Amino acid sequence: MASTTLEPVEPVEVVPVRETAGTLTEALRAVRVVWRRELIRWARNRTRIITALVQPLLFLIVLGTGLADLLPKQPGSVDFKTFMFPGVLAMIVLFTAIFSAVSIVWDREFGFMREMMVAPVPRAALVVGKCLGGATVATVQGTILLVLAGVVHVPYNPLLIITLLLEMALTAFALTSFGVLVASRMEQVESFQVVMQMFVLPMFFLAGAVFPLYGLPGWLEIATRLDPLSYGVDAIRRAIYSHLHLGTTSAFTQPLTWGHTVVPVGVELGIVALVGLVMVGGAIVQFSRTD
Repeated sequence: MASTTLEPVEPVEVVPVRETAGTLTEALRAVRVVWRRELIRWARNRTRIITALVQPLLFLIVLGTGLADLLPKQPGSVDFKTFMFPGVLAMIVLFTAIFSAVSIVWDREFGFMREMMVAPVPRAALVVGKCLGGATVATVQGTILLVLAGVVHVPYNPLLIITLLLEMALTAFALTSFGVLVASRMEQVESFQVVMQMFVLPMFFLAGAVFPLYGLPGWLEIATRLDPLSYGVDAIRRAIYSHLHLGTTSAFTQPLTWGHTVVPVGVELGIVALVGLVMVGGAIVQFSRTD
């Protein structure tokens, strides 16, 4: 009868599990983990990085060049491509921020969301981390497009670049928060995409990205003022214009107004920030109700 020899089993190192205490430090750590996960997913998806640039480039180069030849040129004012550049920045931030929230629906379909929900961390930390991650990704995508600033006669002024980055980051945070709020109740990716398309295109076209928000019919003027993206685009545009030497004014250089009152840039950014905070609050409430 053959005898069997048991191989010695090497001891397995057990990773210690650390219990969370529910402190602010633990919540911030959860925010950092979710935020970092969003950046890793984006950095590993080169196709997403490249394809996100295609549509804004088509608008800026093809549509901008084509329409610039049709519109009357005013000496000392901006041309159409310079006017359109803030809208193109808003476009890439809008689409990247909104659709970064689709990962929530993916995570729910594949069961990863349930694992996140049972983690001993506040669900608000998961929402904030998700919003900050999506906003960071959208801002980085917009930063890539800033390379083309010189092509449309926008100077590479360090102060201007920093201002644009901050304004894009604030706008991206508000838009990502809106996407997270919608995604928090969606069960299927297809439904999320259909719903978001219903909001994204009207938001983009009403924001003054491709035409001035000046001298519009009454109903259209009201609709544009209800679009929070209008204030983000106008703040970015006015930051750019403040670094240009404009000799004359035109419809392209008119700031956003309420009636005959020019809306201050601080108020515009405050509206964008307020919308972002309201959306984050709504998303936290929705996540807290999720089973």
